[in-house]
Amino acid sequence: MSQPVAPVRHVLIEGNKTYHNISEDLCVPTEKAPSREWILAFSLSAAFLGLYIFAVTWTIWKGIGEWGANRTINWAWDITNFVWWIGIGHAGTLISAILLLFRQRWRTGVNRAAEAMTIFAVMCAGQFPLIHMGRLWLAFFIFPFPNTRGPLWVNFNSPLLWDVFAISTYFSVSLLFWYTGLVPDLATVRDRAAGFRKKMYEIFSFGWTGSAKHWQRWESLSLILAGISTPLVLSVHTIVSFDFATSVIPGWHTTIFPPYFVAGAIFSGFAMVQTLMVITRKVLKLEEYITINHIDSMNKVIVLTGTIVGVAYLTELFIAWYSGYIYEQFAFYNRVFGVYWWSYFGMMFCNVVSPQLFWSRKIRRSIWWTFFLSIVVNIGMWFERFVIIATTLARDYLPSSWSYYSPTWVEISLFTGTLGLFFTLFLIFTRVAPVVAIAEVKAILKVAGDQFIGPNAKKSHGHAAHETEKQEKH
Repeated sequence: MSQPVAPVRHVLIEGNKTYHNISEDLCVPTEKAPSREWILAFSLSAAFLGLYIFAVTWTIWKGIGEWGANRTINWAWDITNFVWWIGIGHAGTLISAILLLFRQRWRTGVNRAAEAMTIFAVMCAGQFPLIHMGRLWLAFFIFPFPNTRGPLWVNFNSPLLWDVFAISTYFSVSLLFWYTGLVPDLATVRDRAAGFRKKMYEIFSFGWTGSAKHWQRWESLSLILAGISTPLVLSVHTIVSFDFATSVIPGWHTTIFPPYFVAGAIFSGFAMVQTLMVITRKVLKLEEYITINHIDSMNKVIVLTGTIVGVAYLTELFIAWYSGYIYEQFAFYNRVFGVYWWSYFGMMFCNVVSPQLFWSRKIRRSIWWTFFLSIVVNIGMWFERFVIIATTLARDYLPSSWSYYSPTWVEISLFTGTLGLFFTLFLIFTRVAPVVAIAEVKAILKVAGDQFIGPNAKKSHGHAAHETEKQEKH
C-alpha cells in the first residue's frame, strides 16, 4: 500500500528506480575502474597536494620568515585560511544534522557529502595554527597535561585554547555522526564484494545485518548525534569568533561576531556543498539522485544566509557610526576606503550582491550558474576573513607601526595546496564508500521517486509498489 503524498512534494529520485537499481547505481563507483573524469580530477588535486607538501616542508625548513607576515600584521593569510576552512567545516555537519532533525527528505542527496566535507575541511584547517607556531615540534605545549616545565602552562582564559578543545570535540562528534551514517552502506558494499575487499568492508561495517534491532539503534544514535552536533556547531564557531571579539582592538571588539560568524559558516558551507555536488553528480554520473530539486533547495538557503550576512555587514557599519567612538569609526572607514578597499568591495559583491541572483528560479535551477556562484560565494567568504584580519591589524593606534601585507609564493602555495588536500581526500572517499546514502535514499523512494509522484507518476501504484518491494535492499 502506497503512502499518502502531498501534491506539492518534489521529485528527489529520478529514472523510475527500484531498490535494486539504487544499490547498483550508488555502489558501482566504488567497484568499477574510475572514470576518465575522476582520474582527471584526482590528478589535478594530487598536483596541488604535492605543492602543499612542498610548501609545508619549505616553511618548516626555512621558518615563518618566508611568509609575508610582519610585526604589525602577524595574523595574515595563515589565520585567514584557518577561519575560512573552519567555517566550511562547521557548516557540513550542521546542514546534515538540522535537516535530519527537521525530517527534510531532500537531505538524502547532500548529507553524506556535507558530512565528509566537514571532516576534510577541519583537517585542512588544523594545519594552519600548527604551522603558524613556527616550531611545529613543540605543538604539544598547547595541551594541558602534567609536565616538568614549572610555571609554563596553558592560559585557560585565552580563546585560542578554547579553540583547541572546541574544535577537537566537534571533530570527534562529526566523525562519529559521519561514520554512523556510513555503516549500513558499508554493509551493502560488503555483501556485493569478494575476497580481501569483502573482509575489509566486513570489519568497517561492524557486523551489520540489517535486523530490526540494528535499525532501531542506528536511528536512535543518529538522532542523538544530530542533537549534540547542532548546538555544538553553534558554540564552536562562536568560540572561533571569540578569537577576535574578546580582544580590545577596534573592529574586533564587538558582540555581533558570534551570530555573524555562525551565519557566515552556514553560508560558505552550503556554497562548498554545492560545488562538491555539481562536480560529484557529473564525475560519478549521479544526476538521478542529486537532482535539480536538491540544488534548488540548497540555493534557497544560500539566498537566506547571504542576506543575513549582508545585514550583519551593514549592522557593523551602523554601530561603528552610532557609537561615536572615533577609533571604531576609523577602523571601518579604513576597511571601506583604506589601502585594502578592493578586498572590502570584493567581499560585499561576492557575499551580498551575487547570491541575490538566486531569486530567479531559472538561475537557481541552472547547474552552471550554481557552480559559478558557489565558487564566487566562497571567494567572498575568504575575502571576509581577510578583511577582518588584515585591514584591522594594518592600521593600529601608532601610525609609525602602520604596515601593508602581501602574501609570498609560500603562503599562496599553502592555501592552494590545502584545496588539493581537500579534494584529494574527497575523491578518494568517493572510491571507497557511496557518496550518496543508499539506505536513506531507499527509505524515501515511495514518497520521492518519480514513478510515485510528479508529472510522470503512474496512475496506479499497486503493481509498481509490489515490484519495488520484491527487490532486495542489499
